Amino acid sequence: MAAELRLLLLLVCWTALASSRCEFPAIFNFGDSNSDTGGLSASFGEAVPPNGESFFHGPAGRFCDGRLVIDFIAQHSGLPYLNAYLDSVGSNFSHGANFATAGSTILRQNTTLFQSGFSPFSLDVQSWQFNQFKTRGGVAYGKGGVYRELLPKQQVFSKALYTFDIGQNDLTSGLFRNLSIDEVKAYIPDALAQFSDVVKGIYDQGGRSFWIHNTGPFGCLAYVLERLPVLASQIDQAGCATPFNELAQFFNEKLNQTVVRLRKHFPHAVFTYVDVYSVKYELISQAKKNGFGNPLRACCGHGGKYNYNMNLGCGGKKKVAGRQVLVGSSCADPWRYVNWDGVHYTQAGNKFVFDHIVDGKFSDPPRPLRLACHKHI
Repeated sequence: MAAELRLLLLLVCWTALASSRCEFPAIFNFGDSNSDTGGLSASFGEAVPPNGESFFHGPAGRFCDGRLVIDFIAQHSGLPYLNAYLDSVGSNFSHGANFATAGSTILRQNTTLFQSGFSPFSLDVQSWQFNQFKTRGGVAYGKGGVYRELLPKQQVFSKALYTFDIGQNDLTSGLFRNLSIDEVKAYIPDALAQFSDVVKGIYDQGGRSFWIHNTGPFGCLAYVLERLPVLASQIDQAGCATPFNELAQFFNEKLNQTVVRLRKHFPHAVFTYVDVYSVKYELISQAKKNGFGNPLRACCGHGGKYNYNMNLGCGGKKKVAGRQVLVGSSCADPWRYVNWDGVHYTQAGNKFVFDHIVDGKFSDPPRPLRLACHKHI
C-alpha cells in the first residue's frame, strides 16, 4: 500500500511539472547495436540491404529494418536522428552525437572485431571520443562559419540528455568464451565500476541528465539460443533460455544499485533507470496479444528453427551456380515480427519498447522522458 501511495504522489508531482517539460537541445548516446545509428558501419563496412528497408528505404547504419529506440527518443525530444560520431559523411552534430557501435561492451575485450565479433569501441573508448568531441568541437566552433552550423555550443553539454544502452555484450562475450554463468557474474562488478567511471567523467564535463537502460532478455534471442543450447527444462513458456535471462536480471539488479550510488555521489544530476528488460520480455512472452507473430523467429535470415544462421546472416549472399545469390532475405511483413535478424529488434519491436518506456511506467523513479531533467521528488 505504501508503495502504491508513493507512486501516486510521484505521478501527481510529475503532473504538476508537466508545464516544465525538459527542452533538451541535444542528446549524447553511448551503447551497442541496440542504439548504433551508424558507428560500426562507418568503421567496418555498412549494414547491408535489406537493413533500413522499412523506414529509410535503404541501409542507414542501423542493424534493423528501420528506427531504433534512440531514434524515437530523439524524435520525441524534437530533435533530428543522431548521427554517429564515427561517420564523417554528411553528419550534423549540432543536436548531439551517437558514440554507440554494434558489438560494444563496457569492459574492453582485447580482441579484434574479426576475431570475436565484438567492437573495439568499448565504453571507455566512447567516453574518450566524447571528451575529444567536446574539446575539439569547442575550438572548431570558435572559428565560426560552417562549424557553427554543424557543432553544438558549449553550453549545450550541460543541458543535454545523456543516454546509455550497454551491457548485454559483456554478458554474451563471456558465455561465448565458454565461461560459466558464475564466472560471468564475477566480473560484473568490474564492468559496473567502469560504467560509473564513465558517468563521472561525463558529469565532470557538465552532464546532468542521465537516461540509463538496463539490458534485455537476451535468452530470447536466436543468436544466443542457437549458439548456447540449454536443457529443455531450462526453456520457459515463451521459448526463452531461463539461465541467460536470469543472468541479465542479475546484471540489471547490480546496475540499478550502481545508479542508486551515483545519485548519492552526484546529487546535482538526474538519473533515470529504465527497465527495458520487463518491456521486452512482455513483448516476447505476449507477442500474439500485442499483435506480433512468432517472437523468436527472425524476419531477415536464413534457415533453421529461428530463420537464423550465424555464418550467413541478414543480407548474406552465397555462390550458387557461379552467381552471388541473396539468401539472407527479409520477410514480407516485418511489422508483425519482434526480431529482425536473430540479434536485433525490428522497428515495430523498438516502437513497442519506446511507447512503453516514454511515460515513465517502467522507470525508477517513474519519470517520463519529457521530465528527465527534473530531480526525483
